[in-house]
Amino acid sequence: MWRVGAKLVVGATLLGGGAAGVNIFTSDDISTAFNICTLVPVRLLRDSLTAATIAFDYGYSLWGLKEGSIEWSKAKHEVHNRCALRLQELCFRNGGIYIKLGQHIGQLEYVVPQEYVHIMRTSMLKRCPFSSYDQVRKVLTRELGGLPEEIFEEFDPVPLASASLAQVHAARTHDGKNVAVKVQHTHLTDTATADIATVTLIVNALNWFFPEFDYRWLVDEIRESSPKELDFLFEARNSEKCLENFKRLSPHIADCIYVPKVSQAFAEMIFRHGFVHCDPHAANMMVRPLPSGRKNLFGQKKPQLILLDHGLYKNLDFATRVNYASLWKALIFADVNGIKENSVKLGAGEDLYALFAGVLTMRPWNRVIDPSVDHLILEGSDTDRSELQMYASHYFTQISELLRRLPRVILLMLKTNDCLRAVNHVLLQGSSLETYLIIGRVSSKAVSEAKIISSNCFILSGLSLWLEQMLLEARLFSMRIALWLLHIQKTLYYRTKKKEI
Repeated sequence: MWRVGAKLVVGATLLGGGAAGVNIFTSDDISTAFNICTLVPVRLLRDSLTAATIAFDYGYSLWGLKEGSIEWSKAKHEVHNRCALRLQELCFRNGGIYIKLGQHIGQLEYVVPQEYVHIMRTSMLKRCPFSSYDQVRKVLTRELGGLPEEIFEEFDPVPLASASLAQVHAARTHDGKNVAVKVQHTHLTDTATADIATVTLIVNALNWFFPEFDYRWLVDEIRESSPKELDFLFEARNSEKCLENFKRLSPHIADCIYVPKVSQAFAEMIFRHGFVHCDPHAANMMVRPLPSGRKNLFGQKKPQLILLDHGLYKNLDFATRVNYASLWKALIFADVNGIKENSVKLGAGEDLYALFAGVLTMRPWNRVIDPSVDHLILEGSDTDRSELQMYASHYFTQISELLRRLPRVILLMLKTNDCLRAVNHVLLQGSSLETYLIIGRVSSKAVSEAKIISSNCFILSGLSLWLEQMLLEARLFSMRIALWLLHIQKTLYYRTKKKEI
C-alpha cells in the first residue's frame, strides 16, 4: 500500500512542477502566477498524501478479515468514517472545485458508502470559503473596471452567503434598484485548472491500482462543467433561458418561476423543456409567497420557488429527452417492457437495465415492477436506509460499470435526481405519491407531445393525445383513491394493534 502512496506522491510532484511552469509563462500577472505556483505543489502533495493514507488505511484495517463477517463489517464501517473525514478535510483545505466534488459525492447514495454520503452531505453546504472585502474589491475592479463604491450607490461589504465558487453581496444601483452581486472567489479560474488536473491524477492512479474504484466519469463531468460554472455570463444566459422556457412551454406554472412544487418544476424542465438546472441542492433553492399573488380563504399566498445558481445546466436532445420521459413513465406505472426498452436506448444495455431502474428509483427490481400504487415510495426509515446501503454495496461493481456506460448527460440527470430526492427527504422524511404522480403526468404528456411532432396527421394526433390524457388522468385518479384506501387501512390496523397492547 505504501508503494501506491509513493507513486502518487511522485506523480503529484511532477504534475505540480509542470502546472507551475505553465502558469508562470502564460499569466499576464506575474505576482499572481507565482502565488499560484506556490499553492499548486502544496495542494498536489496534500492530495497524494491523503489518497495514500486512505489506501493504506483500507488495506491495513481489512487485512486478514473474512469478507462479510461481523468483524469485517465493523472494521469497514470504521475505516469508511475515518477516510470520509480525511476526504472532507481535504476538500475544505483546498476549497473551490474540491468542495463542488464533495457536494457531488454527498448525493451519490447508490455509488459511495453511506458514511461518505452522510459526512459530505451534512458539511459541504455549511463550510464554504469566504473572500475578504479587499479580495472582493480587487475582483470587481478587475472585472467591472471600478471599486464597489464607484459602481454602486450602496454595497454591503458583509456577504449574504457564500458557496464553493463565489459569494453574494447585497447592493443598490445608482438608479435605486436593489440587486445581489455574485463575486467569484479570488484566482479561482487559475487554480481550478490545476485542481482538475490534480483530481484527475489521483482518480486515475487509484483506478490503476484498484480497478473496482472507477470514478473517472465523475472527473470527466467536472472537467466539462467547471469552466461553464466559472463563466457568470454563461450563467446569466442560462437563467434567462430557463425563465423563457417556462413562459413559452409551461405557462400554467410560469407565474411561480422563481417556481411551484420542486418536482413539478424539474419534471417540466427535464421532460418537456430539455434544458435542465443540474444542481438543485437545498442551498440553491428558496421558497417565498408569490409577491403578486392574492391570498386564499386561509390568508395564504401561493408558494413561489426561487432557483439560484444557474451555472450548471444541461441540454437534452429530442431523442434523449423522449426516451428518458418514456422510461420514467414506465417506472411510475411498473411497465416492464417499457423500462427495458428505454433503458437500453439510453445506454444501460440489456444486462443492466434492471440495475439502471434501481439506481433511478432507489428501489430493488422486485419493488420497481410491483403494481401496487406505492411501489416507489421511500419512507426514509432505518429499514429503507439499510436496504439501500446493502443494495449499493452488493452491486458496487455493476453500478460502476453502468455509470461508465451511460452518456454524461444521463449521469447529470442522475445527479439532479439525487439532489431532488435529498431535498424531498429533508422536507418529507421520505418521498410521497404526489411526487410520482407529478412525474407520471408530465413524462406522459412529454411522450404524447413527441408522438404529435413525429406524426404527419396533426388532427388525428391531437385527438389521440386528448384520449391518452383522459386515460392518464383516470389512472392517476384511481392511484390516488387506492392510496387513500391504503392509508385508511394502515390507520385502522395501527389503532387495532394499539388497543391490543
